[in-house]
Amino acid sequence: MSRREEYEQKTEALVMPIIEANNFELVDVEYVKEAGNWYLRVYVDKEGGIAVDDCEVVSRALSDKLDVDDFIEDSYILEVSSPGLGRPLKKEKDFIRSIGKEVDIHLYKSIEKQKEFTGVLKSYSKDDIVLQIEDTDVTFDRTNVALIRLSFDF
Repeated sequence: MSRREEYEQKTEALVMPIIEANNFELVDVEYVKEAGNWYLRVYVDKEGGIAVDDCEVVSRALSDKLDVDDFIEDSYILEVSSPGLGRPLKKEKDFIRSIGKEVDIHLYKSIEKQKEFTGVLKSYSKDDIVLQIEDTDVTFDRTNVALIRLSFDF
């Protein structure tokens, strides 16, 4: 397990009691380096959408727990936010609620010189994802999927 994965798992364990106590949903935890700074990002949601005040509740409580446990060696910036409209599908519950909805898939390796596809999510398993693209079902190997998220046209 990488250091990044370890930090994400420990953070998830710390934040879950806060999430559950407030009837929120944990969407994702990520520890990433951007522009020379480390970020610990926690994405939360709730029925009807998450508000800034909700994020603040989680941020304050989690910050206190992180100060006590102090398991992250680097300096980092803690961010707690909504996953946004184009939220990634990561957990089984994300896939379940997205069956029949249009999604965008980004691949690591291209298929017929294409890495991005949009279609209706038909099914998924631990091994593959099936989209209906126009009138054809297309199966994607999960190990080749870099990102899958709900599709939005603006």
